[in-house]
Amino acid sequence: MNYEVKVKFNRTQEDGNIKKVAEDYMVKNAELFGEVETFITKEMQPYVIDDFEVAVIKKSRYTDIDLSHNGDRYFGCKIVYITIDEKTGKEKNTSEMILICSDNISEANTYLDEHMKDTLIDYKIDTIKETKILDVYDAK
Repeated sequence: MNYEVKVKFNRTQEDGNIKKVAEDYMVKNAELFGEVETFITKEMQPYVIDDFEVAVIKKSRYTDIDLSHNGDRYFGCKIVYITIDEKTGKEKNTSEMILICSDNISEANTYLDEHMKDTLIDYKIDTIKETKILDVYDAK
């Protein structure tokens, strides 16, 4: 299961001042909320001065995560699969959210097409937008 996590903590800024920040991360391949909290707390330890808080843990809407390309941003991509309802014969749309790592939206679109190239079902790209996620961690 994938989880989106928001953490809040004090960070030293470039000018030396300390500022409270809130940052979003993804933890993939975790089973329980407690596992996610323990994992992200350990991962963030080197960056925390004091006053660390796991503010939000929620099950992610991203069912697939593609980290096969280098990039410094994460883009949420909504794919709509087009199928035919066997009973009615009408088109049926089913959506899926995929998280893609890339440097910009154009690359994300290209990487998404590569990610979907072996898909046998018809699909269309509904949206691609940059997320606030700063990094993805694997709990396994």
